[in-house]
Amino acid sequence: MATGKPIGEFSFKVTAFTFTPGPAASVLGQMHCEGNATGFGTVLGTFSTVSPGQRSGTWGWCAVAYLDNGDSVTGNGQRTFQSGLNHWRTQGIIQISDGRTIALEGEIDLATRSWTGQLFERS
Repeated sequence: MATGKPIGEFSFKVTAFTFTPGPAASVLGQMHCEGNATGFGTVLGTFSTVSPGQRSGTWGWCAVAYLDNGDSVTGNGQRTFQSGLNHWRTQGIIQISDGRTIALEGEIDLATRSWTGQLFERS
């Protein structure tokens, strides 16, 4: 999925999980994260999905990044995941409030409660 050149990496620690009932007997899952991303400084965000126990599905991301220069930007994104044994492969597109669009590829490791990966330019 990455269509542009690599621009950095991200490394998030999962600080909490939230599960609530959803429509049609589904489960809404949220994974609350904090960490760092190249060019974005400290990032706090929430990864959301419907029926997180499925083998594949879609996810959403909503975050704020506190840049090293004191400014902040927000980001919203979505795309797909593929699950394996305690690992989820993620791909996505993130719209940044400063007008940029970036792509990501990563992996969620449920055993270590982490989400890490690479960021790419998106044209």
